[in-house]
Amino acid sequence: MDKKLAGIIAAVPTPIDTDNQPLLDEFINHCQWALNNGCDALNVLGTTGEANSQNVANRKAIMKVAAEKLDVSKLMVGTGLSDLATTTELTLFANDLGYPVALILPPFYYNPVSDQGILDYFSTLDKALGYADIKIYLYNFPALSGVKFSVEVIKQLAQKMPHRIAGIKDSSGDIAYCSEIVKNVANFKVFPSNEVSVADAKANGFAGCISGSVNVTAPLAAKIWQGAANKSELSAKIAELRTEIASLPLIQVVKYLIGIREKSDNWQSVIAPLTNLTQAQIQQVKTIASKLGYL
Repeated sequence: MDKKLAGIIAAVPTPIDTDNQPLLDEFINHCQWALNNGCDALNVLGTTGEANSQNVANRKAIMKVAAEKLDVSKLMVGTGLSDLATTTELTLFANDLGYPVALILPPFYYNPVSDQGILDYFSTLDKALGYADIKIYLYNFPALSGVKFSVEVIKQLAQKMPHRIAGIKDSSGDIAYCSEIVKNVANFKVFPSNEVSVADAKANGFAGCISGSVNVTAPLAAKIWQGAANKSELSAKIAELRTEIASLPLIQVVKYLIGIREKSDNWQSVIAPLTNLTQAQIQQVKTIASKLGYL
């Protein structure tokens, strides 16, 4: 069911109006650009999409329009919250819309969360999903969630629920950790969150990458993934771009760059507690935009 979810995957941002409501037409326009310019698939409502700052109604509206306007077989969607009931509700909603995969955070807030607590959470979720076809990719982002999936608990989840737990997105930046998962968990898709990893991804057994900065670097990342003859040169260029983007608030920078490319001010805003870029930061973003050919 998740066969098309591999390669270069953008964690797409969500443009918002002054009332923090999603601008769905502009959202779809960017998603289509990404799929037409190097992305093999998209991650809707991840961290870059400010999912955990969106209410349930808005999340459902975004999920629905994406499923209706795009090829849903190329989409995964973030449905994880700290409460199991809403996570279940959103995951079943995604299943009904045809999403092949839900990207789900570990249960967070009541730290420290034990491996047994994680096992219990996902076992309960699996039972609540019943006969739904949707797969789950674990979302490892300990810097924000405060919880890290241990390799052992990943192995246990995959063995206990092979019909459900099928992959992981790792946003820790730890390539050795990703390699350890590949080594210890069979038939399991592993996606680092940095496109710099793409050059050696196939050799390392990774399924691709899921990245926020791929929203603008996808044309380069795709060439590297496809084994371009000048892969080394492209890898150096993409590493430079990623470093510059990540040196600033990444979500805000990616949105601002899309706004420059699309000639739209509607990409400049973010939802609190995130704050808009300063004038000094905007000048740095314009330098990046020039390197991307947007200016």
